[in-house]
Amino acid sequence: MRIVTSVVVLVLTLAARGFDAAPLTFRVLTYNIHHGEGMDGRFDLNRIAAVMKTARPDLVALQEVDLHTARAGGVNQLEELARLMDMHAEFGKAMNYDNGGYGVAILSRWPLLTVENDPLPFTPEREPRTALTVQLRPGPDGPLIRFTSTHFDQGRDQEVRLEEATRLNELVARDQAPSILGGDTNARPGTGAMKILEDQWTSALSQDMEPTGRTGPRNDYVLYRPAACWRVIETAVIDDRIASDHRPVLAVLEWTGQCM
Repeated sequence: MRIVTSVVVLVLTLAARGFDAAPLTFRVLTYNIHHGEGMDGRFDLNRIAAVMKTARPDLVALQEVDLHTARAGGVNQLEELARLMDMHAEFGKAMNYDNGGYGVAILSRWPLLTVENDPLPFTPEREPRTALTVQLRPGPDGPLIRFTSTHFDQGRDQEVRLEEATRLNELVARDQAPSILGGDTNARPGTGAMKILEDQWTSALSQDMEPTGRTGPRNDYVLYRPAACWRVIETAVIDDRIASDHRPVLAVLEWTGQCM
């Protein structure tokens, strides 16, 4: 009886000290899927999903997603990817395209509580861009997290990206809510757009991480804020060069709770 009592006391003591709960981590993936078309010219969402599954993500920021476009065979790509991944999903349309929609999307292991899709600045001769932001809570006692997927302009004129980065900060860095951002910014580390973002965000990725896109320079990022909320546990580039013209980037973030 004394042994049982001692064990109960020890468990209660550890629980009171916070040793009963495992660290809360978020496996965050950002992936430009090139409207489902691989480098071999094939549309294969099963292949895209298989690549993502290797990272075991909790949250996915997707870019270049087609819904019902003629080029993608009329498929609702997000609905199909959500089914294949068994995740909650939301689409952020940036523009009408080819009898359907084109934009960004989010996949989440947890239900999405709120959704906002905000257009970003663009010039008439360029594709419109958008920022899709959701709120979610990882379990009943978890923190309320804001998660955003975005895709910046890829033109040579960086002025549009500077405006997009500024507007994005106005939209989702307006307060101290715990936030994660994933996206293809079409901007190299240290360039103007990234400096604007990193004035409000911390990049989970080191400056010397290998390139992710087909043309060499890295332009896919996972960022977080406020910095005290998070600890970077792991980062990786998923080395698949066929499913899309980008490779997905993974960041594993641990919630510290120090900002609440």
